Amino acid sequence: MNKKSENEDSHPPSGILTKIKKYFRNPFFIKTQSVSEITDFLKDAVDLNIIDKEAESIANKAIRLGKTTIKEIMVPKVDMVTISLGEETSVIIERIIESGHSRYPVLGDERDEVMGILLAKDILPKIVSGNNNFNVLEMLREPNIVPETKKADSLLEEFKKDRSHLAVAIDEYGSISGLVTIEDILEELVGEIEDEHDVDEEEIVRISEGLYSADAKVEIEEFIEFFELKIDPMGVDAETLGGFIISQFGILPSVGDKLKVENLNIEVTHADKRKIDKVSITKT
Repeated sequence: MNKKSENEDSHPPSGILTKIKKYFRNPFFIKTQSVSEITDFLKDAVDLNIIDKEAESIANKAIRLGKTTIKEIMVPKVDMVTISLGEETSVIIERIIESGHSRYPVLGDERDEVMGILLAKDILPKIVSGNNNFNVLEMLREPNIVPETKKADSLLEEFKKDRSHLAVAIDEYGSISGLVTIEDILEELVGEIEDEHDVDEEEIVRISEGLYSADAKVEIEEFIEFFELKIDPMGVDAETLGGFIISQFGILPSVGDKLKVENLNIEVTHADKRKIDKVSITKT
């Protein structure tokens, strides 16, 4: 046995994904017949210290990813930052600087015509050299266009295979409905991914006596602890305040919809067609 093998035997891997893979190879796990059984086995694995809570959470989210459609997690068309083929290069450069994105769908003259994807890194050398007479059409990458009904786990596999990071989603009529990035899918597994452009903000802010504003992404356990609620977080089928509110309504609520939880009056103040962003909370 070589030295490398000896080290591997004496120091077994302890990474989250390695633990999950090891547990999934367990012959008892292979005999599972349903998602609920898999969930139970994951819970048992946590109790036996085979995996930790974070690994259990990621595994459960990975299972749910197979039921999640692109439409549920995509950036809707109204919020997309795009570039039109006929735009002046100065306008394109200004939009790239303002948005800070790395990839942009480039639209043609026809409605919902996606000509390709422009990478900011491809245009940067020309900007640095002072060349403002470049042809955007010559710089485009092949676009990945997918139906909005496509499952997120399937698209993730495509991203890995093609080494791409962005796809444009279309509806049943062939119209652009939004876009989804590899980051959007990964956030479904591990939570919000922040970069250097994100600004840290308090998720629960006291506005005045008895009045608060909260980000819907705040963890439900943190929310319960902050307001000293009697709710058992283990009995809540949601990980965030937004998820909890949606589960209480049974549907995605609209701005202005209200919910009473113990001594709290919660009102949705910011939301779009796919998620809740902000709520106001009045403590009585």
